[in-house]
Amino acid sequence: MLIPLRLSVYTDEQLMQRAAHGNDRAFEELYNRHARRLQGFFARRLGEDSDLAADFMHDAFLRLYAARETYREGSSFRAWLYTIAYNLCKNHKRKPHPLLLSQEEESIYARDIEIDIDDAIFHDALRDVLRRLPEVYAMLFSLHYEEELTVPQIAQITELPEGTVKSRLHKAMNIIKQQLKQYENH
Repeated sequence: MLIPLRLSVYTDEQLMQRAAHGNDRAFEELYNRHARRLQGFFARRLGEDSDLAADFMHDAFLRLYAARETYREGSSFRAWLYTIAYNLCKNHKRKPHPLLLSQEEESIYARDIEIDIDDAIFHDALRDVLRRLPEVYAMLFSLHYEEELTVPQIAQITELPEGTVKSRLHKAMNIIKQQLKQYENH
């Protein structure tokens, strides 16, 4: 009698290696582990449209599945998955984003938000600031602070130098801090 292997004990990279060799159960385990979070990433990046986010999540996994045989042992699975996700978002937006904001744009993002000091309201305000953050910063912010990817992983995904990733993350945090300045002492 064969005892089925518990796939939950394997790392993402081990599962992807098995999937690359034709193990669909291993790929299904990866899907179960990452689909919900990836859909949340797409929802945040695509304007909270849950149907569109679900479509993009499925598309990302279809692309991952189609390319499974090209997985290189030792590569980070999450970095590969979010590279696909990043590129899907980038292709969807298809508009240029300046590296630096004009003074007029900065003043728009630096407006004070007048709302009551309350955790729920603060989180709504933060979501609003993140929604209005220029895409060039919002994508990096999401990858780093929401998806918890490292700067080197983000640099690999976005094909940007690590220094550029760091400076854009710093700029994003400055914009966010300016927008939420009224909450500083609370």
